[in-house]
Amino acid sequence: MFGDATRPMRADAQRNRARILAAAERVFAEAGPEASTEEVARRAGVAIGTVFRHFPTKHELLRALLKRLLRQVTDDAAELVAYGDPAGALFEFFGRLVERAAANRAVVGLLSAEGTDVPVGAPLGSLADAVGELLARAQRAGAVRAEIRLDEVLALLESVCQGALRGGWDSDLRRRTLAVVFAGLRAPATDRG
Repeated sequence: MFGDATRPMRADAQRNRARILAAAERVFAEAGPEASTEEVARRAGVAIGTVFRHFPTKHELLRALLKRLLRQVTDDAAELVAYGDPAGALFEFFGRLVERAAANRAVVGLLSAEGTDVPVGAPLGSLADAVGELLARAQRAGAVRAEIRLDEVLALLESVCQGALRGGWDSDLRRRTLAVVFAGLRAPATDRG
């Protein structure tokens, strides 16, 4: 019917799927819960049937968006471990993660409204190694206090993400909240040599 699931997806089908997910991310961020799959199809430049072939329900589309978000977060962490400035990469990761959470609030909210629990603790736990490396590098660079532990950083990440996922966290509040968190993490200026 819809093809053999064991066969690889054709290149044009992969492109359509990627366009649908990119369009859906924008549509849900802009329109929130009222967003329609018809608008997603229009923005992706595909027929509504193409959307439904890839994602038979709106719920499946939202779950795919959440998986995409988690992959982006993992990629962010890996990129910052590999190429980020040791003194600033952990702080940059905090900022990127909070912005991604805020931008995808509608997706997470819709999944939660449909009875799908969307905790951020487990996905953050899978990033523990990368976040641990970012923390260790920041501490060696003298940017983060030596006594800060990984479990504390993960708890802070989870907290600020949960806050960004709730309504009312505009960009100014996100910026100010991160400034408070960063002030608690930063090593005193005398420790930075």
